[in-house]
Amino acid sequence: PHDKQTQEKIRLVKPCRLLSPLPVVQISERPLVHQESLPKLPVPPLQQTCVRYLASLEPLISEEEMTHTHKLMDEFLRPGGVGERLQKSLERRARKTENWLTDWWMQSSYLDSRMPVAMYTSPGVVLPKMHLQDRQGQMRFAAKLIAGVLDFKSMIDSDTLPVEYLGGKPLCMDQYYQVLSSCRIPGPKRDTVVNYAIGKTPPTHITVVHNFQFFVLDVYNSDGSPLTVDQLYVQLEKIWNSSLQTNKEPVGILTSNHRNTWGKAYNNLIKDKTNKESVRSIQKSIFTVCLDAPKPRVSDEMYFNKVAAQMLHGGGSRWNSGNRWFDKTLQFIIGEDGSCGLTYEHAPAEGPPIVFLVDHVVDYMKRSEMVRTPMIPLSMPQKLRFNITPEIKKDIEKAKQNMNIMVHDLDVRVLNFTHYGRKFPKSHKMSPDAFIQMALQLAYYRMYQTCCPTYESTSLRMFKLGRTEAVRSTTTESLQFTKAMDDPSKHVQKAALLEKAIKVHRKHTHMAIHGQGIERHMLGLKMIAIEDLTSLPEIFMDTSFAVASHFNLYTSQVGSKTDCVMCLGPMVPDGYGICYNPMDDHINFAVTAFNSCEETNATKLSQFLEDSLLDMKTLLEQVSKTQ
Repeated sequence: PHDKQTQEKIRLVKPCRLLSPLPVVQISERPLVHQESLPKLPVPPLQQTCVRYLASLEPLISEEEMTHTHKLMDEFLRPGGVGERLQKSLERRARKTENWLTDWWMQSSYLDSRMPVAMYTSPGVVLPKMHLQDRQGQMRFAAKLIAGVLDFKSMIDSDTLPVEYLGGKPLCMDQYYQVLSSCRIPGPKRDTVVNYAIGKTPPTHITVVHNFQFFVLDVYNSDGSPLTVDQLYVQLEKIWNSSLQTNKEPVGILTSNHRNTWGKAYNNLIKDKTNKESVRSIQKSIFTVCLDAPKPRVSDEMYFNKVAAQMLHGGGSRWNSGNRWFDKTLQFIIGEDGSCGLTYEHAPAEGPPIVFLVDHVVDYMKRSEMVRTPMIPLSMPQKLRFNITPEIKKDIEKAKQNMNIMVHDLDVRVLNFTHYGRKFPKSHKMSPDAFIQMALQLAYYRMYQTCCPTYESTSLRMFKLGRTEAVRSTTTESLQFTKAMDDPSKHVQKAALLEKAIKVHRKHTHMAIHGQGIERHMLGLKMIAIEDLTSLPEIFMDTSFAVASHFNLYTSQVGSKTDCVMCLGPMVPDGYGICYNPMDDHINFAVTAFNSCEETNATKLSQFLEDSLLDMKTLLEQVSKTQ
């Protein structure tokens, strides 16, 4: 049902061979018309998932365990048995809902989790360093950034956001509508996310926080037009000048706490009417801007590590961790020293919509401004007041201590790999993403002489309300390649084994994107079992199931036009969090690990990763020479 113009536009898009991940193409059409025609997320065939699940265990568990798991699987798949019953229930749920997975995923992965959102689930994004001479530069930059986000918001409000396509198929655009004017709200046992953009009177203000003090900044004139960059600059100056005292209680640090602790403190905080109104203003705001105090100077090579940490957690209670509201979906962070980026609360959306927004804002900020500013005096932005009782002060002190422990525990390493970028694997007809995943496998194997469960998130946005699926990057083929790489007797087979491992990874990614992954299907069967059965089937109680879901490598590719670095914390205490952004001629990596774990070391893994990428390049070049 495309008009002629659209068909022309689609034709201009290069036909895709499945070089995963495919280029995502934007086409200007009305997104909401598309939402209706998107297919529903399928439930994969039970047999297919179970066979693939067993195959994914092969490289990870002993033969003994494997024999045991096979027995349990035979029992689970018995004709007329529990597996079939769960599958039928899941298929029923799929018919009755818009997406059988989305609510479960949001609950089980985010809202039920009681870990702090800072560092454990909220990613940080580091933008290229701005050369700000002084705080006027910081204000000017912040004003432009706000204008850029409002420009993006105008596309959402007028429903003119270009639809994204992947391999000729439209993607679900729903997440774009969830990131502005939304906030996570703590509960005693489970959190919720509220989107205020849907109400009768959508919010017209943002929150600005400086020196731990929050302000409401109205970003629209009375006629509905957004404030110009000059007007925003004037307002930010006012905020800055009226928040110079640095002895304020950092109320925002409460949001970094363990969710149950924060849930209790939250109920305590909003008993007071003034506090409740202040909290509501923050929750309802379109987004938050954090004007951070400068950090101690560090060497150029340490700069990105420090800034990545600042985006994840603010650097501790002495620095900027109190200058946040971690429950807010979107917080832009601008330091006086030119460091800038953002952090986002992960429950409502994945990386791609955030990165698209970042690319849009960065582009917008490059344009020169020609808007004449109307000479209307603007009223003073309202400062949000908090009444701090001794009990709340105690909660704040506890949150500070916890945050400082967390900050000391997280090691963050940014690796700017400059020897080549995604053009190199492409020139050898290899998927850059699969190539990088194999380099990660090799680095890990060299460091530990064994492989581990590896999680790579991939998108389900081809389906209505689709979120993510996981690709398990560790395969029998990847293990064969990593073992051969340093084995002199396998010199001849190495390149062929690499190619084979990459092919398998591509196939798994392709299946995942098309709703045929194993991870979420297994989750669905387990969730149905929890709802329908009195006891959980043996297959989910099996040690193999626990082992295979303990992802020591938690990885994510976040492709962006902007030369940015995304980072996230590890998924397990003895694991790594690895994000990468492959640019044409270089690759940005961020590697995180916990210092409290003796076995992990982010710096060491980064070095192994750099060596692995170089060795894989040498390998392919040698092969090309001999051909």
